[in-house]
Amino acid sequence: MAAKAKPNPIPSVWARHRSEPDQPALSRAAIVREAIAMLDAEGIEALSMRKLGARLNAGATSLYRHVATKDELMELAVDEVAAEIHVPPSDSPDWRAAVTEAAASFRATALRHPWLSSVLGQAGLAYLGPNLMAFSERLAALFTAIGFPDPSGAIDAVLSYTIGMSSTEAAWLTTVARSGETEAEFINRLLPAAQQAAAGHDHLSGAYTDAVAATTDPARVRDDKFVYALEIVLDGLAMRLPD
Repeated sequence: MAAKAKPNPIPSVWARHRSEPDQPALSRAAIVREAIAMLDAEGIEALSMRKLGARLNAGATSLYRHVATKDELMELAVDEVAAEIHVPPSDSPDWRAAVTEAAASFRATALRHPWLSSVLGQAGLAYLGPNLMAFSERLAALFTAIGFPDPSGAIDAVLSYTIGMSSTEAAWLTTVARSGETEAEFINRLLPAAQQAAAGHDHLSGAYTDAVAATTDPARVRDDKFVYALEIVLDGLAMRLPD
């Protein structure tokens, strides 16, 4: 009688038994740090185990002793940068200020690591990593203490907004960086063509008022837009709180 086939393993670094101890010369931590540096500088498309091995002066085979696949590497990278996100304590006296601080910290992390928002839903079971689990636990404690009848729904609303805005903003800043110009210079060069294309579209005038302001202080304009829309999300959530 044939032996019963073993079930396929769960494809996640967090579900795989770590049998190989780290070697002093090449640790998992060192691999992940270098991968994050590559992702920050060159984007997801540029990351490969071969290129990463070359940067670490190690062959791809040596990397595979610590990280089985590129997908596992992305899980580890996502979890590593998640440690940078700050969530205020659950007993914060002003719940709106606390949620705004958490959302702003997430956005700041996503802009430091422009690849993060785009891979959160694709990086396997990254949410099982210790840093992302700790982040989720702190958010759950905060929203539960606030008193939301459905804390997970309220968290999803804030994160969906924050991730969406951060992803769009990171893509914009990546485009600016590739131009070799400052953000203000890039907007100044783009503005005449954009205004010409929008001629006759009267309801777009407000958007171009923002664009003109962004030619002098683009970071402030982006900050203001993020907070303004977040306030709308929080206004909606406030209506769900018990009296």
